[in-house]
Amino acid sequence: MAFPQNFLDEIKNRIAVSDVVGRRVKLQRRGREYVGLSPFKSERTPSFTVNDDKQFYHCFSTGKHGSVFDFIMETEGLSFPEAVEQLARQAGLQMPEQDPKAAQRAAAAATLIDVTEASALWFQAQLKQPGAQAARQYLEQRGVTPELIEKFGIGYAPAGRTALIEHLTARNMKPAQIVEAGMAIQPDDAGRAPYDRFRERIIFPIHDARGRVIAFGGRAMSADAKAKYLNSPETPLFHKGAMLFNFARARQPTYDANSVLVVEGYMDVVGLARAGLDHAVAPLGTAITEDQIRLLWRMAPEPVMCLDGDEAGLRAAYRAIDRILPQLKPGFSVQFAILPAGKDPDDVLREEGAGALR
Repeated sequence: MAFPQNFLDEIKNRIAVSDVVGRRVKLQRRGREYVGLSPFKSERTPSFTVNDDKQFYHCFSTGKHGSVFDFIMETEGLSFPEAVEQLARQAGLQMPEQDPKAAQRAAAAATLIDVTEASALWFQAQLKQPGAQAARQYLEQRGVTPELIEKFGIGYAPAGRTALIEHLTARNMKPAQIVEAGMAIQPDDAGRAPYDRFRERIIFPIHDARGRVIAFGGRAMSADAKAKYLNSPETPLFHKGAMLFNFARARQPTYDANSVLVVEGYMDVVGLARAGLDHAVAPLGTAITEDQIRLLWRMAPEPVMCLDGDEAGLRAAYRAIDRILPQLKPGFSVQFAILPAGKDPDDVLREEGAGALR
């Protein structure tokens, strides 16, 4: 979306760069500027300056330079529209009206968000019901504490064919919306009613960059299930090749650690959080994509891909390398941490502890 220049200028006039930077960097005033240690590189002598009159920051040690929007994008991994929206809220400004078609799309997306957010709350409630005892036992065996269940919003989809649909339609959500949001499947025979996509599965909510639930991943509890893991389909809200599980939650820990860990699955991310390693994300059931690599580089300049030490893990590493090599650029690369054969990150954590994984 293009923003009117006068709107961007008004944000910059209302919010001093030093106020935003000062939340992350201890600044000292020197004349008409502020100075501090670089937030982008470890250093002992301050080389980072902020000039409110000229509305920019400059880092002499890394060469990074920009406006208040650039600083938010650089340190929080936001896109430009997301940075504008965040700063507009802080400035007390209303976002400008979009063109009519864009406004219609935004309204439709908001409606679908209502469906996915309501579904997330329902799944969480189902995990506490008697019918979810096996799911709770599985999570307990994997070391997933009640605190982690709450933190990640983990839930459960019961076996009923239309239990979620009935819950959502009782809240005035239309079956067509429920299908479009990916929560139900419409049979090819149009005369047949839709049915719940997720059944008898432990549910992991997937959030967008703003922290809103837009999709789900489900781990089957039944040994007869055709797929051990099932993700939401592509929807107007969710494009799995352009998203990362735990992206929104991991941004601040990633910034603090100046590193991001890339693991293979939901349970690996949850297991790492149990060990205090909150800067982990996972691709969504596919080989890592070019979009996901660019997303990782918004989080940290050298992501660490922590892959299983079996043949499948090595194949995943080679596939990732094929995608990464054409995109390498100065200051951005990728590291690989190959685990012992037959073990995933959660295995290492449970058997040997966080120190061994680090």
